[in-house]
Amino acid sequence: MPLLVLAMLIAARFVHADIGTASFYNPPYIPTKCEGNREEQFPPWNLFVAVSEGLWDNGAACGRRYRLRCLSGPKRPCKHRTIDVKVVDFCPASPCPSTILLSRDAFAAIAHQHGRKINIEYIQ
Repeated sequence: MPLLVLAMLIAARFVHADIGTASFYNPPYIPTKCEGNREEQFPPWNLFVAVSEGLWDNGAACGRRYRLRCLSGPKRPCKHRTIDVKVVDFCPASPCPSTILLSRDAFAAIAHQHGRKINIEYIQ
């Protein structure tokens, strides 16, 4: 498949995506607002997130999956890939510093650790 066609297919997946910001948060990750102390709530490779009020939906966000990618940030932090993450918690900080708080592993999967905040594109 020609590279241009492949690039267009990847871009098409994000046509209706939302734009927001992301940063990361540190362990301990439990207890969470979704499933308390259950270790089974965390997906493989620790690709999970806590969401801000706008995505929380009175707890209905628990278990939702999002595909996201880094768009920009200080010192060109983005790795050129997308990841799938699972919502396991409500943002523990008030006010939440970002639209989505990623686990350290999820942040490292899409961005270099140059800064603590990046611009992202995400879709459920």
